[in-house]
Amino acid sequence: MSAATTRSRTPDRLCAEAVDLARTAAEEAAAPGVVGEHSGLVSEGDRVVTHFFECKELGYRGWRWAVTVARASRAKFVTLDEVVLLPGPDALLAPEWVPWSERLRPGDMGPGDLLPTDAEDLRLEPGYTGEDEPLPSSPVSEEMAELVEAEDAEVTSGGPATLPVVPARGSIAAVAEELGMRRARVLSRYGLHIAADRWEESYGAKTPMAQAAPASCVSCGFLVPIGGSLGQAFGICANEFAPADGRLVSLSYGCGGHSEAAVMPAPPRPAPPVIDETTVDPFPLRPARDSGSVPDVSDEDAAELGHS
Repeated sequence: MSAATTRSRTPDRLCAEAVDLARTAAEEAAAPGVVGEHSGLVSEGDRVVTHFFECKELGYRGWRWAVTVARASRAKFVTLDEVVLLPGPDALLAPEWVPWSERLRPGDMGPGDLLPTDAEDLRLEPGYTGEDEPLPSSPVSEEMAELVEAEDAEVTSGGPATLPVVPARGSIAAVAEELGMRRARVLSRYGLHIAADRWEESYGAKTPMAQAAPASCVSCGFLVPIGGSLGQAFGICANEFAPADGRLVSLSYGCGGHSEAAVMPAPPRPAPPVIDETTVDPFPLRPARDSGSVPDVSDEDAAELGHS
């Protein structure tokens, strides 16, 4: 270990004793009453010392006022370098900054918001841009174009008399735009897969609604089929009473609004009671002797027993 390193780790005596100077500087920089007790010092180099004071300001728990003082060589006076508020070992810090592209969640966009996509977004891949070189024998190749310019002629499949319209020099880009293929980027297989997984999680076979459904959407009359490769696994629900109305649903999804759901039969209604008001039903005051509800005894025996 060199002598310079040893001197830099040993606090200068005059700088270490300049606690009052450091406190005064901290109180001038901070609000009144937020500078606490002296909590230590550290040597920053030859005749350079930083004093720490507790911070009592609300919301800065564990932070410290750091006041750096220094002394010139062979000088007897200590001067002030800087005053800053620094976090301590147990300071309450803000969470680590996260880029907006990683903080964004589905549903965060509002009217007027713009969401630019990264040039290297894995969900997209280059579409047709017209940069592909056509075949050498193609009418729009560079060789054929130079020949046409030199001969002042049109490259056609026949004579001008056999053509229904005036021949014009076309391009692959024009044909691609006519077919609806003139997009700078299209959905990649990765973007297609993560989108399908997201939709399957929201409206798929593992949802509680689908588990309790009488049948899946593949047999529902309210399912609107879609084209492309997604049509093999998804469709659009068109049942206004279904929870997924207007949304892309998996063919294995289902709900109680299935078009072929079993209809519960109505319970049979009991027949109305029939009361005959033209006759009188006799009701005996005493039960018959052969009914078994009372013992078969004579009137004399019943009188001795106290029966009426």
